[in-house]
Amino acid sequence: MTSIIAIVILFTFVFRLVGVDGISMEPTLKENDWLITTTATSTYKYKDIVIVVQPTMLNKPLVKRVIATGGQWIDVDYDEGVVYVGNTKDDMKPLTEDYIAEPATKHYTNDTYDYPVQIPDGCLFVMGDNRNHSTDSRSFEVGFIDEQYILGKAVFRLYPFSDWNIYD
Repeated sequence: MTSIIAIVILFTFVFRLVGVDGISMEPTLKENDWLITTTATSTYKYKDIVIVVQPTMLNKPLVKRVIATGGQWIDVDYDEGVVYVGNTKDDMKPLTEDYIAEPATKHYTNDTYDYPVQIPDGCLFVMGDNRNHSTDSRSFEVGFIDEQYILGKAVFRLYPFSDWNIYD
C-alpha cells in the first residue's frame, strides 16, 4: 500500500504522462508517442522538449523544443533555412539542428515577429522539429511562452516500447 501511495504522489507532483498529438515534432517524436515528463524543474535550456499549457488559440497542450530563453535574441532566416540565437543582437550564431525534419524555409503568413527579436525575461521561444509543419512561437497563435505555463520537461519516451529514449 505504501508503494502505491508513493507512486501516486510521484505521478501527481513530480512526473506526468503526456501523449504526443500531431506531426510537429517529427522525426524526434511521432503522433501517439507517450512521454514521461518532470515537473520538478523550473529552468529550461536550448534543446529541452517541453509541454506547454499556455492558453492559446489552439486550445490544447503543445509539445515543442526550446530554441531560446528569456533575454536571448533569435532570428529565423527562411531564405537560408537557418535559425540564429545569441545573448545579444550582434553575437547570434546559427544553431546546429541535427534533430529537425527539414530547415525552416516556409515563411508563415501568420508569423508574429519581425526578426531578429529578443525573448522577454521569463519566456521561452519554442519550435517544433518538423519546422514547416509546426504551429509554434513563430505564430501569433502561440507566441512567446511564459515559463509559468510549462507543464513539464520530457525526460523519457515510454511508448512505443520499441523506441524508448531518454532526453536530457
